Amino acid sequence: MTHLPRIMAVAAGMLISTATMAHGPDAAGEAGNRAQVNKTIEIRMIEQNGRMLFTPPQVTINRGDTVRFIVRNSGALEHEMVIDTLEGNQRHKVQMQANPDMEHADPNAVRVESAKVGEIVWKFTHSGVFEYACLIPGHYEAGMHGRITVR
Repeated sequence: MTHLPRIMAVAAGMLISTATMAHGPDAAGEAGNRAQVNKTIEIRMIEQNGRMLFTPPQVTINRGDTVRFIVRNSGALEHEMVIDTLEGNQRHKVQMQANPDMEHADPNAVRVESAKVGEIVWKFTHSGVFEYACLIPGHYEAGMHGRITVR
């Protein structure tokens, strides 16, 4: 199997890339086909008592499921949801700290303004433990991450 670099973002005139091996969003699956959705999950983004949270904080999905995530921002701040491996989100978080205005055009991510709703349609092709996270600087550290278990 050949692993070619994949462009992750263009920020401040710089290309940031990573290899698509056993990490990154491809490890969790692929962009889903809306016509094949077999499960819908609502994820709320909230701020509460000085913390930033996703509710529910964890979901369980079957391998092969195509999930429509309805991402509802019930908070006062803009947030995002990025589906990836734990390691992939940590690498992406470092990139976001260096480029806080980075915009995403990836099928595994959505940025949602306050009082708005976004959507991700994702097919989980691999079993394992993955993560959804807000990687806007400071948000992850404030508690904004959740677990996806794919069995």
